[in-house]
Amino acid sequence: MLRIGHGYDVHRLVEGRRCIIGGVDIPHDKGLLGHSDADVLAHALADSILGACRGGDIGKLFPDTDPAYEGADSLKLLAAVMEYARERGYELVDADCTIACQEPKISPHREQMRANLSRALGVDVEQVGVKATTTERLGWEGKGEGVGAWAVCLLEKRA
Repeated sequence: MLRIGHGYDVHRLVEGRRCIIGGVDIPHDKGLLGHSDADVLAHALADSILGACRGGDIGKLFPDTDPAYEGADSLKLLAAVMEYARERGYELVDADCTIACQEPKISPHREQMRANLSRALGVDVEQVGVKATTTERLGWEGKGEGVGAWAVCLLEKRA
C-alpha cells in the first residue's frame, strides 16, 4: 500500500537566533523563532511523514509545551518521526520539499540540506528533493519576515 503525506511549517525570522534550515546553520543576521531549533524544513518533512502514516502532526509527538524539546535538534526529531513510521510498517519511497523565503539564500546549502535530511531519515540522498522560491518579494516570506516550507512524501507499507 502506498500513502502520500503533505506537511507545511512556518517560522518567523528574528534577531538573536540561529538560522537552521535542513540541518544547516546558515550565516544570517536573523534566525528562526521556535521552541526547538525551529528548522522549518525538517518540521514540514516530519509532518508529511506523519500525515502519510496517519500519525497526526509533529506537535502531537513533540509538544512545544514540553521543556524536553526546548532547543531540540529538529533532525533528531525527524529521525524519531521516521522511526515512528517504520514501527508502523512504513518505509519512505520519496520526498520533495520547497522552502519559501526572500532570504537567506538557499541554493548554496541545498545539497547539504538533502544530505542532512536523508541521513536523518536513513535513506539515500536521491530520495529527498529540496528546492526554494523567493516569492518575488510578495507576502511575508518576500518581505523577509519568516520562512515557510512545504513537503510531500510517498510511503510504502511493507507487506
